[in-house]
Amino acid sequence: MSIEFLGMGAGNDSTETSPATTPFFDPAYAARIARIHEDNNWDHVLFAYNSSTQDPSVHAAWVAANTERIQLRLAHRPNVSHPTFAARSFLTLDHIAQGRLTVHFITGGSQADQAREGDYLAKDARYGRTQEYMQIVRRAWSGDSFDWDSEHYRFENFASGLGPFAGKRPGISFGGSSEAAWSVGAAEADIYALFGEPLADAASQQEQILARAAALGRTEPLRWQIAFRPIVAATDELAWEKAHGVLGTFQARRSAGEVIDPVRHYNQKPEAAGTQRLLAAAERGDLHDRALWTALAKAAGGGGGSATALVGSYDTVTQAILDYHELGFEIFGLRGYDFVPDALEFGRHVIPQLKQEVEHRERGKTAGELRAGQAAARARVLSVAS
Repeated sequence: MSIEFLGMGAGNDSTETSPATTPFFDPAYAARIARIHEDNNWDHVLFAYNSSTQDPSVHAAWVAANTERIQLRLAHRPNVSHPTFAARSFLTLDHIAQGRLTVHFITGGSQADQAREGDYLAKDARYGRTQEYMQIVRRAWSGDSFDWDSEHYRFENFASGLGPFAGKRPGISFGGSSEAAWSVGAAEADIYALFGEPLADAASQQEQILARAAALGRTEPLRWQIAFRPIVAATDELAWEKAHGVLGTFQARRSAGEVIDPVRHYNQKPEAAGTQRLLAAAERGDLHDRALWTALAKAAGGGGGSATALVGSYDTVTQAILDYHELGFEIFGLRGYDFVPDALEFGRHVIPQLKQEVEHRERGKTAGELRAGQAAARARVLSVAS
C-alpha cells in the first residue's frame, strides 16, 4: 500500500476565509493551481460538483490538456445525465488525460441542491439509483452490447464504440457515511472516501463497510481515502496561531453577512450523515487524537463538506497522517484555506517525508501482511475507544 495525496482542482481562488480575486471560473488559474500540485509532490486533484459551479468535466479536460502526470478525480452526480452518455463522456476525458481519470460518484447530501437541478428522489432512493448508475457505467466501459431494465433505467442494445484508454478502465470512487452508502460502496467502489473523523470513528466505519463487502463475497480489496483541511507550519505554535486566525476570519465573514458559499447553508441542520458525524465529534471536544481539530466543523454548522483540520508542525501532522495510514487509509484529500501557498507548503514540507516514511515502513512486506497490520491497528484503536 502506498500513500497518495489529493488536492483541490479549483477554478478560482475563493475559500471560506477569502473572497475570490479571480473570475468565477478562471482557466488560467485552474491550469496554474493544477500544475502547482503536479510540480510539488501531489498525486491527484479533485474537480468538485455542486449545482452552481462550472461544469467539472470540462474543467477537468482543460486541466488534462495543461498537465502531464497529475491524476484527475472527477466528481459526478447521477441525476445530471443518462449513464450511457456519462460512460462515453468519462472515456473521452480519460483518453484526453491518457489514463489519468477516476470518477467520484456523488449521491447528494442536500435535498435542496438536488432539487435545483430537478432531482426530487428521497435520499435512500438516490443511493439505489447511484448503485445502478455505477453498474451501468462499469458495464458500458467493457464495450459489450447489453440491455438494461431496472428501477431507475431502461434501454436496449447499448454498446460504446470507444473503449478504455490502453485497455484500463477509469477508477470508481464513492463516499458516504449512512448505512445505505456503506452497502453501495462495499459492492461497487474501488475507492471509499470518508470525511476526517477521529481515528476510532473512522475505523468503525471501515469495519462496517468491510463487513458488508465480506457478506457480498467481495474479494477485491477496497482502497481507503479520508479528507482533512491541513493547517501546518514549521512549529506547533505557529500552526495553532494560523488555525485560530482561520477560525477568526471565517467567523468574522459570517458575522458580516458575507456569502461564503452559495450552495452550503451554514447553521442549518445537516442532512448528510457524514456532516452529522463531524458535528457529533465536535460536540465531544475540539481536539481529538494527535492533531484533529473540529472547531472549524462546529463553526461551519450545517455547511457540510470537509471541515475538520489537522493542525500542527510539519512533523506533528506527518505523524497524525501516519496514524490514519496505519488503519488502511492510503489517499488523503487535503484542501487548504489559501490554495496556492497551502499546496506549496504541504507539498514541499510534509508530503516528501510522509512518502519516505511509508516506503521505509512497508519495504519487504506483502499485501496480505499490510492488510493484516491494518486490521490489527483498527482493532487496537477501537479497543482503546471502548
